[in-house]
Amino acid sequence: MASVYALNDTQPVSRTLARGVGSCSQRLAVLEAVARAGGISTRVRGFLVDGSFWYSRFPRLRRLVPDMVLLAWPEFRTGQTWLNVSELYAPLDALSAANPQGFTNTGPQTLFEALSSTAVDWDGSTCGSDSCSSFDLSALVREDLGRFSSRDELFAAHGQTLCPPARIIGGALLGRRAAGAADAPS
Repeated sequence: MASVYALNDTQPVSRTLARGVGSCSQRLAVLEAVARAGGISTRVRGFLVDGSFWYSRFPRLRRLVPDMVLLAWPEFRTGQTWLNVSELYAPLDALSAANPQGFTNTGPQTLFEALSSTAVDWDGSTCGSDSCSSFDLSALVREDLGRFSSRDELFAAHGQTLCPPARIIGGALLGRRAAGAADAPS
């Protein structure tokens, strides 16, 4: 499934699959749906992330990036443990050793794509006693909204980042544009 800049976080998974493209959030929703279809329980953790995290993706549209962006970060129940989507492929320590640069949101790799090869740490769990790693994105989290039984519950409680008219206009402008720094509007 190809990555595009899309702004509707509540788009049904069936629509994302039918289109064959989706934003990171929409592709994470597909991953959650596949897990649930396979009998794996899911939930999401809501984060309000500083808008500056997306500035490098939209250099000329920087003024239009909201101050805070609502992020639904999935978790999967494996046995008796909830596993953060950041650790689906390997523990954060192993991912950080394999890719010491960390995810900075500046290259062609999207947040969704980074999960398979790079530690993405919204909690600051890669911080050691002396310093934090390049994988630690916790400084960008303005507010942890807690855990919700589904992304639908999160968005019902907190709304989407953009109002409906902004999602429609922005979606029309960006929804067909392949995601990745080289493809970002500049």
